[in-house]
Amino acid sequence: MFDPTLAEIRFGTGLSPKLSPPGSVRDLLDGVRVRDAMARRFPIEPYDVFRHRIRAHMDAQKAYRQNRGKPEEQELNEARKQLRRSANSAYGDFFRNAFLRRIHTETGFRERLSFFWQDHFTARGRLQVARNATGPYVEEAIRPNLSGRFEDLLIAAVTHPLMLSYLDQNQSVGPNSRLGKRSARRGNAKGLNENLAREVLELHTLGVDAQYSQYDVRELAELFTGLTFKRDLTFQFKAALAEPGAETVLGKSYGPGGGLREVKAVLRDLARHPATAKHLSKKLALHFISDQPDPALIASMEQAFLDSDGELLSVYSAMLSHPASWSPKSQKVKLPFDFMASALRALNVDEKTLKNTRTRDLRNILYVPMQIMGQPWEAPNGPDGWPEENNYWITPQFMAARLQWALAAPQALRQTLPDPRDFARAALGDRLPKDVAFAAGAAENRWEGIALVLTSPAFQKQ
Repeated sequence: MFDPTLAEIRFGTGLSPKLSPPGSVRDLLDGVRVRDAMARRFPIEPYDVFRHRIRAHMDAQKAYRQNRGKPEEQELNEARKQLRRSANSAYGDFFRNAFLRRIHTETGFRERLSFFWQDHFTARGRLQVARNATGPYVEEAIRPNLSGRFEDLLIAAVTHPLMLSYLDQNQSVGPNSRLGKRSARRGNAKGLNENLAREVLELHTLGVDAQYSQYDVRELAELFTGLTFKRDLTFQFKAALAEPGAETVLGKSYGPGGGLREVKAVLRDLARHPATAKHLSKKLALHFISDQPDPALIASMEQAFLDSDGELLSVYSAMLSHPASWSPKSQKVKLPFDFMASALRALNVDEKTLKNTRTRDLRNILYVPMQIMGQPWEAPNGPDGWPEENNYWITPQFMAARLQWALAAPQALRQTLPDPRDFARAALGDRLPKDVAFAAGAAENRWEGIALVLTSPAFQKQ
């Protein structure tokens, strides 16, 4: 049942002419268990480091505004610009290193899972430097929790300052809290914000089709009051914002003490709920296997989730051990990032090349084409992340962008292109179709031959 070539294409980051594919399901799982070699080799600042950039820029912006028209205005203006340039330069490094991880990893399943959970727990800063904080958030909240229990991943993501900011949780005030009553007396009452509660139930845990009501959403939102962050952008539970009394979510009472302990308790209960097991199992299968995954596959993953109290490695193991996961027919179209990164891996674009590519050129070769293909980097349209269905990505406009990139990017990143016949074998291995092999050999030149391989259905699918 196990196929090394298929394993690297479907569950990893694509075949490499230099790195061997995994030899077994255990190899795939071990790649998630071991220390994160790619994070060390190609670092991305964790949020606890990057937040200082955000805070410094916010302070510089404030100082500049307060001193408009004064002698120090020009100096303060240059200071804020320099902070912004430094943050943008770091962001460019994060972007470059995300590709380098995909190109050079020997644990591709880990990279794919990191992206899956990043998308599941979509969060993004709203303004200026904070817009670049997604990578640092993933580095801190997502990647360290890929192999543990889902409840730990859920708590890390939901209580992260970037998530709280993204879903406006810092603006949520319990109507009967100390600050809620004070603001009401002053005539500027601040209300309850249900964004985080709704997304936790609808997207992060139970799923939109689960049996919960608007009452559950409101009660959970009241329980979440108090979750916020300090001025230094670190997490804080602020009791003065918290709605007093017990809250009832899905028939279970939490409180009346409230506080972070009760917030974690409800998140752990939601994480272990049968509806969560079903929702996550289906979403994983849809992401890796098919737009219409085998019900037996989902059931197997769901049971593994329930039997292990949400141990993610058990769920991954159930997916990778099921025959439906190894159907020889590829059914999922690669998302633009997967497509581009697997192409660079197959081309064996080396670390030195990407590191020496100027930020402006990197933007034109990788960043802008991703936007044209429909997947602007770390900027999905909403908290539900990127669409999973093939037909969203298979449009004339998006496919034309892939073709244009396949013709241009290899030449920009490789001084000497490989023979298209050799490239076809390196990129597709023993899954190389005869018609693709023929087209690669019949191409008039190397760059056209490589583009034919990259735009073939065999390479476009996982």
